[in-house]
Amino acid sequence: MFSLRKVAATIAVAALALAGCSAADQKKSDSGKGSTVTILTHDSFNLSKDDIAAFEKESGYKLKTVSTGDGTVLNQLKLNKDKPTVDGFFGVDSFNAQAVVDAGVAADFVPKDFSSPYIVDDKLTPIDRGHVCLNVDNEWFKARNQAAPASFDDLLKPEFKKLTVLTDPLTSTPGFAFLTATITKYGDDWKTYWTNLLANGAKIDDGWSSAYYTDFSGGDGKGAYPIVLSYSSSPAYSQGKTGSVDATCIEQVEYAGVTEGAKNPDGAQAFISFLVSEKVQKTIPENMYMYPVLDSVKLPDDWQKYAQMPKNPIEVDLKKVAKNRDSWLKDWSELYQKSNPAK
Repeated sequence: MFSLRKVAATIAVAALALAGCSAADQKKSDSGKGSTVTILTHDSFNLSKDDIAAFEKESGYKLKTVSTGDGTVLNQLKLNKDKPTVDGFFGVDSFNAQAVVDAGVAADFVPKDFSSPYIVDDKLTPIDRGHVCLNVDNEWFKARNQAAPASFDDLLKPEFKKLTVLTDPLTSTPGFAFLTATITKYGDDWKTYWTNLLANGAKIDDGWSSAYYTDFSGGDGKGAYPIVLSYSSSPAYSQGKTGSVDATCIEQVEYAGVTEGAKNPDGAQAFISFLVSEKVQKTIPENMYMYPVLDSVKLPDDWQKYAQMPKNPIEVDLKKVAKNRDSWLKDWSELYQKSNPAK
């Protein structure tokens, strides 16, 4: 069985630096006066000292965050189900949201007066959304007078051998999104596609940060791979030096929730309400490189130029994903181990 490798350290374009905002519509109680609220997050979550201070001042709670890999939030919640160690969580996504609900680790809560088509069973509140897509280094391909890939199939061509870096679906939420996209695309033939993809030299990293910042040539200019798994919003960060491959895009929504059996559920509720306020949502494109879930928030000019939402993302049956998630990961793991016996 393929062993989980250590998730890469975060140096994130996707780091969250949220502006302080009011949680006045959130119920306040004496329990908020100095008590701690503990939030489990994925490892690309970051809140500035000023914003932490703003939240703590307005809510009355002291914020503590506990970081784990972006693909392991669900596992941590399940492991501690009987004795929860956190009050709330951020970082589960649309591909494991139903599994979170089915596991019974999320309590009923959606912020007052907040509505969204992405809410899951009145337990999970959407915070941001994006599209996982292949990204290409435009300058790398231009310098070699070579066309960039435009589809999943292109990655199997000889001219793209050893040019692609992806992320592990076991430890990375973008990695699982990409796996889901290929299963949706190829159906029962998805294992054949992946066998050929790995045979063509695709590299699998533990997490997004190492793939984008270390291995991708368009990340900091030093990597050896001009094709990377990232987001449709990433080209805004590079100011057009990179581009996304629209035919490979699949929507990903990130959620926050209150832990079932939490010691401080009120604190977790206050924090979630903080995240979906308009003032905070306005900061998400610039600081988290994801799209806000509030339609009222206008995207920055560079996003409108370089990072518009894909018009025809791959559509997925999320209930089917929840039902088959474990078996898909097991099959992928065995397939990957056969192609990399030393791992």
